[in-house]
Amino acid sequence: MGVVVTDAEVTLADVLALRLAIDAPLEDGTELVLRHRTTGVERDVRLGTPGARAREATLAVSLAPLELTAGRWDTYLRRDGKRSRLRSVDPGFSLDHLDAYALCRRTLAYRSYRTRNGYLALKISDAEPVAEVRAIWFREGRFEVTGLLAYTGLEDDDSRHEARLTLDRRQTNTRLRATATVQGVRFHAAVSLVDVVAADPDTGADSGTWEPALEVDGVPTPLRLGSRLDDVDGKRRRLHYPSATVDGVPIRPCYTADDELRIEVGG
Repeated sequence: MGVVVTDAEVTLADVLALRLAIDAPLEDGTELVLRHRTTGVERDVRLGTPGARAREATLAVSLAPLELTAGRWDTYLRRDGKRSRLRSVDPGFSLDHLDAYALCRRTLAYRSYRTRNGYLALKISDAEPVAEVRAIWFREGRFEVTGLLAYTGLEDDDSRHEARLTLDRRQTNTRLRATATVQGVRFHAAVSLVDVVAADPDTGADSGTWEPALEVDGVPTPLRLGSRLDDVDGKRRRLHYPSATVDGVPIRPCYTADDELRIEVGG
């Protein structure tokens, strides 16, 4: 079965839209099989005959009715009990599309991508409201961060929302607050590094970790700061920011294994 995906996208309506290059029409009874990479659970969709042309076909598969769970799902085509993994030449990444997709309130986020070996797969994640980080820097003695609000349902317009940046140090039950700016779904927040060091003076010898979050009027829960709407997994290993020093105490941003933002002070 000579089939290659040339274009793959999960639409805003959670429909997997595929364009295929084929050497013969897909026969009636051909199935698209999705297999969970960890559990081995499978879901299949009968494709029928999607087109009469022998060189190209298009498919549209609604994902929500399949009751897929979070994780990575590999794709196969199956006919008469024989199946083969679905090859893809589409890298499956568009930052603009991911931004638009994240504007809607969702419980699951679906994304198609090409594996390192050149096959089509789906990545499915729980989609709770978050503050997606796009830029971080130290400037004029402040820590600053910008990004967008994902999965909140807020409109991407010029509306302004009252907001606050909070930093929590769980080890000492200490909290800092600073004013943040939110316009539509875009946010900017800054906090004085002097205030961070002064809030926990014992971090000169031992490392202290602060957890930032964004409180936005109209959003019922605080939004954790993180970075997931891209194609970079494992940011704690791959992404390193320069540190700043305040009164001899080093400060640097970093990510957790789950790609959530942290600020490490001291150590």
